[in-house]
Amino acid sequence: MARAVLEPREDREVFVVPLAIRPEHIDDNGHVNNVVYVGWLQEAGTAHWNARFDAETRARWSWVALRHEIDYLRALQPDDVAVARTWVGDPQGPRFARYVRIEDGQGRLCAQGLSEWCLVDASTLRPHRIPADMLPTFEAR
Repeated sequence: MARAVLEPREDREVFVVPLAIRPEHIDDNGHVNNVVYVGWLQEAGTAHWNARFDAETRARWSWVALRHEIDYLRALQPDDVAVARTWVGDPQGPRFARYVRIEDGQGRLCAQGLSEWCLVDASTLRPHRIPADMLPTFEAR
């Protein structure tokens, strides 16, 4: 059973990532394969992180995906245009929930996902509580 439609919180930045639908993404049913969406969830989160934090911060910290959950609502076809809209929830120690909406070129919701990410020290890969000074970067501008 699909969850309610994910809507971004007003206090969070919604970061938009264009998605490329490549020929290898199309499965035997003629639409984007479900596995591709998992990659898009990761791609959206990584793009958001890379766009908002400098090289020094990105060298110090890394993220590890703990779980992904996706609701598939409308199939994307080979000629469709798609975007991912992503935002984060509240930190829970070293964890962040990241939400992603995948929409077609007409703004129709095609899939939505929730990923749980854990912040780790890049040199030791040990979990680390999300620093308070990191949080404002994810707030609405």
